[in-house]
Amino acid sequence: MTDLRDVRSEQRFEQGFVDEQGETRTVFADYAVQGDTRIILHVEADPALRGTGASGRFMQALAEHARAERLKLQPRCGYAVAWLKRHPEFDDLKA
Repeated sequence: MTDLRDVRSEQRFEQGFVDEQGETRTVFADYAVQGDTRIILHVEADPALRGTGASGRFMQALAEHARAERLKLQPRCGYAVAWLKRHPEFDDLKA
């Protein structure tokens, strides 16, 4: 697993995870900026990572990053909405 990166030029958070074959694959979230809020538009995992829990670990890292940077999150993507509902410890991040 690599550290979460905020690729601001592409308005994308991304993180790499190693799959079963030892290859590094990416989970990413595209976002829009509205002040100190990041509107999470789409979360996607490389197909080789699906079912491994990588997307959940990515969302955890994203939420921790948002908290550290004092950002709010406004999920529009169904996966991000569901993940935040299942993790009330991050309710303070909701815009």
